[in-house]
Amino acid sequence: MKYIDEYRNPELINKLCASIKKIADKPYIFMEVCGGHTMAIQRFGIPSLLPSTIKLISGPGCPVCVTDTSYIDHLTALGQLDKTIICTFGDLIRVPGSYTSLDKAKAAGADIRVVLSSLDALKIATENPKQNVVFAAIGFETTSPGTAVAVLEAEQMNLNNFSILSAHKIMPPAMKAIVEDGVKINGYICPGHVSTIAGSAMYEEVCRDFGLGCVISGFEPLDILHSIHMLLVQLKNNDPKVEIQYKRAVKPNGNKKAKKIMDQVFVAVDGKWRGLGSIKRSVLKLRPQYYKYDAEHQFSVSFKTKEPDKGCICGEILKGKKSPSDCILFAQNCRPENPVGACMVSNEGACQSYFKYHQYGK
Repeated sequence: MKYIDEYRNPELINKLCASIKKIADKPYIFMEVCGGHTMAIQRFGIPSLLPSTIKLISGPGCPVCVTDTSYIDHLTALGQLDKTIICTFGDLIRVPGSYTSLDKAKAAGADIRVVLSSLDALKIATENPKQNVVFAAIGFETTSPGTAVAVLEAEQMNLNNFSILSAHKIMPPAMKAIVEDGVKINGYICPGHVSTIAGSAMYEEVCRDFGLGCVISGFEPLDILHSIHMLLVQLKNNDPKVEIQYKRAVKPNGNKKAKKIMDQVFVAVDGKWRGLGSIKRSVLKLRPQYYKYDAEHQFSVSFKTKEPDKGCICGEILKGKKSPSDCILFAQNCRPENPVGACMVSNEGACQSYFKYHQYGK
């Protein structure tokens, strides 16, 4: 099977691991900033294949996990308005807000529906002309072009009952913020899906300003191990740079059409990330000419956001300062069926991946 069996070949994995062990003669710390990588690293047991000198830590790569509490509070407040339908991706429905979550609001009577895409939400708007349909627009560069297309489609159809509440984010500002916050790493394993859209150039500033190698990786065991090997070679040669390991999917310039649509519809502004606080020019909001489709401008709602549970260290985990096992709630009060923090909600979250693949509670 092309691109599956080839990238799980035990003989090739053993050879690559031997080469990694030979190069990694001192401690190195690499951070992955993709929820898909976090899940794959735990699923395939990548840490167990590496020498003790290499440590992998998870960063803010799960889009559900980094969605700020205030955003959930805003959505649930919108859901209380008359004749309003909230459309959301499945994982987001269980993320805790200050006082409730979307699934609990749904159980209490709010019209909240799980969709697979922004176009699904657009379809619901066309089928319910007397209802206001708000799409919960989250995710990184991977999902934001789809939301942009939905906004343009709504404009073309002259829909008056469709809007989005955008919490779309872009990755490089968060990568910079982590290093500036004092997290010590030797390189980044960069997201594959995000880079398919955005290309490799967006990491150049991180590499230049902080002297950190950035390797865009695929999601199979050999992809991840090869990316680690590439970072090690950079460090040995004292030559940090941006490289693409995932060449079968990622091009240096990314998807030009998708980027053009994003730039047409969105503008980067300062915005909140769960655990990381406000990061400059890291959140995508609709440009003024599309305010007609911006729920933040269309609907006035009041809500209060409180500090998250003091026992939950999701924010520190997203920064790479703590691991799931450092949390006193992990696998106790906080489990996938009853998540206290956002990192336990999504299967791309560090806590759920760690819980699932380390077989806690079995």
